[in-house]
Parts: sequence; C-alpha cells; structure tokens
Amino acid sequence: MAWKEKEIEKLYFSIGEVAELLNVNTSLLRYWEKEFDMIKPRKNAKGDRFFTKADIEKLKIIYHLVREKGFTLEGAKAHLKSKFTGEENNLRVVEKLKEVRGFLEQLKELL
Repeated sequence: MAWKEKEIEKLYFSIGEVAELLNVNTSLLRYWEKEFDMIKPRKNAKGDRFFTKADIEKLKIIYHLVREKGFTLEGAKAHLKSKFTGEENNLRVVEKLKEVRGFLEQLKELL
C-alpha cells in the first residue's frame, strides 16, 4: 500500500526553540513576556512555556522594532498599540523579500 503521510505541523514550540529561531537568550524572551501583554505562551504544570506560531510572529515584530529599528521598549509598546497590523505586514514583506533574495542568490550560483 503506497500512501503519503501528511507532514505533521508543530503547534507549540519550547522557549529554547524560539530563542534559537530568533537568535536571542531565553531570558530575553521571558523578559519580553513580562513587558509585552500580547505575549502569552501556554505553560504546563511545571511552568514550562510553549509558544504558538502567533506568539512567534509577535516576538519577531518586537525583535524587529527593538533590535533592528532601535526602539526602546516603551516606544515599541506604543508603536504596537497604534500600528500593530501595519508593522506585521511590513515584517512579512521583509521576510518574503529575504526569501526571494536567497533564492536568486542560489540561482545565480547555479548559472
């Protein structure tokens, strides 16, 4: 019997996985969780944090504002309250452009 297994999509990510993805320390993620109300990871009985993809997207936006654009935490909070959707869309466009650039660079190497 030949059948394809559907790829199982992961629903939750540990704090270590998220820290590695964003290239930051786990302590910074815990700090941002305290500072930004929009970050609400699930916790198990032991207190381990589990982040959803939506949490990770929000963390990417915070990272972009604080680390790449140089916002203070208070400035980032204010910006997110007023323009969350626009910033989220901008981040998605930047990520897509990075993917396209990587593809084009690979294509250039092949030629």
